[in-house]
Amino acid sequence: MPRTPKRLHGPALVTNSAATKYTVPATTKTIVRHIHVQNPSGSPVTFTLSIGTDAAGVRIFDAYSIAAGAVLDHFCYYVMEAAEVIQALAGTTNILTLTIDGDECTLG
Repeated sequence: MPRTPKRLHGPALVTNSAATKYTVPATTKTIVRHIHVQNPSGSPVTFTLSIGTDAAGVRIFDAYSIAAGAVLDHFCYYVMEAAEVIQALAGTTNILTLTIDGDECTLG
């Protein structure tokens, strides 16, 4: 199963409503390895990220406060199946910058 390391999303601003940031392509498994969130503003901003359609039971971060001028680097190993999604939202729109990196593994 060939693995292709790649940027899965971003860098891009996060809005204040849940939006899909990445969808696993058909006949593919994806391993999310790194989630990077930057808050360049002068105020703390909350960040929510889920694997699946946003709901309390699928959140990796749930209104997690990112301090003013801070960076969140989350090194991880989340295996996702074809058609699964990552959704994210922020407490304040268009402040946080999100980048997601990982490996796509083509099946078959």
